[in-house]
Amino acid sequence: MGALLPESTNGAGGTSGGGLAVPMAWLCAEYLADEVLRAAALVAPGSLEYRAGLQALTLTVHLAGEPDGPAGAWAGRRVDEWLRHTAYDRPWPPWVEERLAARQAADGDGPDLALARTAWARLRDTWIRAADLDGRVDPESPVDEAEQIWLPAWKLGLPLAHLSLHLR
Repeated sequence: MGALLPESTNGAGGTSGGGLAVPMAWLCAEYLADEVLRAAALVAPGSLEYRAGLQALTLTVHLAGEPDGPAGAWAGRRVDEWLRHTAYDRPWPPWVEERLAARQAADGDGPDLALARTAWARLRDTWIRAADLDGRVDPESPVDEAEQIWLPAWKLGLPLAHLSLHLR
């Protein structure tokens, strides 16, 4: 039995008479992200927070990995890399933009890249009302859940992804 290739159409050379390309790398990354978030059980699956965390972690796994998928995904070095990319002090949005541009330049358009771009657009353009985690004067003080602000979905999803990785 042959291996499934990324964006496979079950045909020679990645085509099957114009058949539908399957974004295998993206689907593998999404499966891993879903597994991590469900195991952490920090938010209800299907919630807005969960979807933001799922998209942020899927993007991180997909863009940090090789274009052909997250082989050996649970190797310690891979998880450490994902933790580094999702850390609070990292400039995640510019990293996502750079990686998307690099994938475009290297591989052109494809279904994996299209799904990654769509996820990034949703995370960047969807605004969620949530507690202001950045507005605290004293980092040791508790977060006041009543003080809510509008923030892009990635600002909610990224810390959820990071914490879920720690708890896995």
